[in-house]
Amino acid sequence: MSSAVVALRAVEALLRELEAADMFSGVVGVEQGDEELLHEAYGYASRTWGIPTTVETRFDTASITKLFTAVATLQLIERGAFTLDTSTIEYLGLEETGISPAVTPYHLLTHTSGIADDADEEAGERYEDLFLERPNYAVMETADYLPQFVGKPPNFAPGESCRYCNVGYVLLGLMIERATGSSYREYVSEHVFGRAGMNRSGFFRMDVVEPDVAEGVEAIEVDDGIVGWRRNVYAYPPIGGPDGGAHVTVGDLLRFHGAVADGRLLGPALTADLLSPKARHGARGSGSHLMGFGFEFETIADGAVRCYWKEGVNVGVSGMLRHYPMKDVTFAVLAVGENAAWSPIKAIDEAVGNV
Repeated sequence: MSSAVVALRAVEALLRELEAADMFSGVVGVEQGDEELLHEAYGYASRTWGIPTTVETRFDTASITKLFTAVATLQLIERGAFTLDTSTIEYLGLEETGISPAVTPYHLLTHTSGIADDADEEAGERYEDLFLERPNYAVMETADYLPQFVGKPPNFAPGESCRYCNVGYVLLGLMIERATGSSYREYVSEHVFGRAGMNRSGFFRMDVVEPDVAEGVEAIEVDDGIVGWRRNVYAYPPIGGPDGGAHVTVGDLLRFHGAVADGRLLGPALTADLLSPKARHGARGSGSHLMGFGFEFETIADGAVRCYWKEGVNVGVSGMLRHYPMKDVTFAVLAVGENAAWSPIKAIDEAVGNV
């Protein structure tokens, strides 16, 4: 029995404990190289009807969607539609906004644009609060996001710092649409999901019945414990866009990483770029947490990459895709509930340390 299998036994036990305590509904998949170490479903996909999750359940990925946007952007750069240094604002004809013409796709991909976010998560703002006054169904297409941020003053000049920014990926989505003449969702479905073999993935509307899609919920709690569950249907737009909201299975998310690593989505140069850190997170550029083109990176003392990942979290959903290059271990967790994924993720990270 491999050391990886032994290390994951404690993870499996924890997942069953969390499921029994009604604290985890989701799917977990772990691979080492071509070997599947774990691929199991837990809890409920629908609490309304008491339907359990399966490994074929599709989950809202929240910001993990930014990886698909990053790949789509880099594909178009390979095709010569624009470059990493193209002025985004000039390309999109948005010169009348407060966004600097110096902002480029490189800045947007690496969160170094300085653009003020529509909901500044690093300042503790919650995305769902955007829709207290503006109806969430007013945001259906990529351009519908623009009123939420284009008039805000920037946090810093492009390239001067690094601060997580959702709306940078909205602008990348608009560049994808301008370059291709198709919608963001159409392009990603064909050129990212299709090429990666992600046959179960898509962008599904909350108000349209779609089989095998998990319902996003949050527990309603009082001192005595959970007394009910709140759906997330008013917390963000009814259908996903470039900054979040694609629906995938854990198997498809692992297939996406495999397609990236094998060079099936991008050529060698941009594949290497996608899997390399670019900017230190924070105003002074310190520490081992770095941003890349969608992925985030943790480095060790000699500068080697310990792992890279992309997490997603929103009301009703949470998850992560993470890879450990030195151990060739990849895992994906997709869960119901914005706090549900973190205990399993921590346990898997500790288990990988023992491999």
